[in-house]
This record gives sequence, C-alpha cells and structure tokens, in this order.
Amino acid sequence: MKSTKTVGISGYGAYVPTYRLPSPEVARMWRGGGAGPNKEKAVAGYDEDSTTMAIEASRIAFQMSGANELGAVFVGTESKVYAVKPTSTIVAQALGQHFCLASDYEFACKAGTEAMQTVAGLAGSGMIRHGLAIGVDTAQGRPGDELEFTTGCGAASFVISSEKNACLATIEASVSYVTDTGDFWRRSSEEYPVHLSRFTGEPAYFHHTQSSVEKLMKELDLKPGDFTYAVFHQPNPRFPLEVAMRLGFTPGQIQTGLLNPVIGNTYSASSMMGLIAVLDEAKPDDRILLASFGSGAGSDAFSLQVTNHISDRRSKGIAIRAMIDKAIKIDYATYAKFRRKISK
Repeated sequence: MKSTKTVGISGYGAYVPTYRLPSPEVARMWRGGGAGPNKEKAVAGYDEDSTTMAIEASRIAFQMSGANELGAVFVGTESKVYAVKPTSTIVAQALGQHFCLASDYEFACKAGTEAMQTVAGLAGSGMIRHGLAIGVDTAQGRPGDELEFTTGCGAASFVISSEKNACLATIEASVSYVTDTGDFWRRSSEEYPVHLSRFTGEPAYFHHTQSSVEKLMKELDLKPGDFTYAVFHQPNPRFPLEVAMRLGFTPGQIQTGLLNPVIGNTYSASSMMGLIAVLDEAKPDDRILLASFGSGAGSDAFSLQVTNHISDRRSKGIAIRAMIDKAIKIDYATYAKFRRKISK
C-alpha cells in the first residue's frame, strides 16, 4: 500500500509508567526464586490505565507536530477501560479536538499500526491534513503465567500528516499480511488472555512477520542492507532478534529498538515504542523498517525515511530513554494491588 501523495510522521510521543516490577520478584512468588527472560517491566500505577497513558503520549506527539487540528483520532488497544464506550473520544476531548473521526481499533498487538495505516490513508487521500494514531495497553497476565514476566504497560502516539514540510519521517509504503491463526486470545467472559506458548512463535510471530517484511522489500526493491534500523514487535527479548536474523538484518540494525528487557511487551504499543526509540536518535535520510505483529494473526510492515526536519521536531518532545531511566522498583504485592489482581 502506497499513498499517491507524500504522508509521514510529524510528531510522536511515548508514555512509560514510572513503576517497575523486577523479574526476580515474579519468580520469587511463583517459582521459588530465579529470574525470567526480562530484567523488569513497566507497571501502570493505581490511578493509571490505557486512557490516561494514551492521553499523556498524545499530548507530546501533538505538541511536537505543530498541528492545530486533528482530522482523526484512532486508538489501538486490547485493554480498554470501558467495554462499551470509546477511548478515542476521551483522548480527542483532552486534546481539544471535536470535529474529527474517532474510533477504537482491536487487533491484539498490532492494533496501533493498523491505526497508523488508516490515518496514513486518510491523509494520503486528502480527506484530512493531520491524524493521530495511538497504541496503548496495560499488562494482562494471569497470576503465575509467563505473561507476568514479559507484559508491561505503555503508550505510543504518532501524528501523521500530508504536509511534506511537516514530516520528520515519510512513509514510503506499507504491507499487511493476515491469516486465521489462533495463538493468543481472550473471550469476553474471560479475565485473562490464553496463549499457546511456543505456538506463538511458529507459525504465528515468525511466519507473519517474515511474510509482511519480505513482501514490502520486494515491492520497494529493497534489501536488508538498505535500512539503517529495523524495529520488530517485541513479545520477549528473543523473538525480534531471531526474526531479524532470518530476514538478513544485523544486530547493529536492531539493537536500538529492543526495549522489551526493561519495560516489557507493551502489546499494541510495542513496535511503535521501538520506532520512537529509533526516531530519538535517527539522522536525515536514514531508512527505518517497522514490523508489528498481532495475534489472531497478522503483521504490518512499513518503510519510513527520515527527513531534515527530525532534529527540530524531536527537540519539542521527551526522549523515551528519559522515561525509562525514571524508575521506581516495586514488589509483587504492590504490583498485584496496582493491577487489581487481588479479588475480594
């Protein structure tokens, strides 16, 4: 998919909660000690949720963009505060935007990149000038499950614009690949999601990610060496490294985006937060591969190219590393209280 006119990112913002749950704390509770695959993970406070985090990230993105209006606000999440009530209208209200499209997206961990594609399409068609795409989630994991080690909380927002001079990175093209692969799901009557453990790697994560990226590179006549950075969905520290190697990327191309070991898999925001980490240090003309993955299953692959506006734009934002470094360690009991895992 490629727009007939230039579209790209004009502003971006992330939100990483201050609280961190060390992996040894989870292991202490359920395994008698040891450590998990992550160093720690970000945990939303008792008064934080997917809505508040989406607003915090979006305020940064909106300010960085320099836009004075938004034609669309789309929120991708699988941890909505309300079962029936959109999150997008709350975010729009907080930003002072009322004459805009507003909707919530669901596609597991790639709901945020689905929102990015829709906004890019609207901007590319001329229907809107600027739109906001958000990926946000809170940790969902049954007590004692593997997800307690790997799933964190966070938000990532992007303002996508059709004005060439506003773009800090242009979107060259995107490709989506989907199948009916049930590797991870949660029915409406269930409190916690269910996953099929290693099945989530093959044939889910690896097959879909490789398929979308290979198709994108073929359509653009590009090879791995043409990209300065490659960012993949990060369900754990191993998967993005392995899929990068399978596709022919080097460790030097992907190391910047690997946030999972310190903030966890932020679901819908995971690959988008990796992109933000890359944009925080990218230089003009750098080409970036972004590849998301969502269980159910599908992958969105994007090729982006950084413009000369990058330095000026990001000076108006807040670096994601600054948020990561601002951390308060908590124990498992505090985590259980914050995430309301203790039933009355």
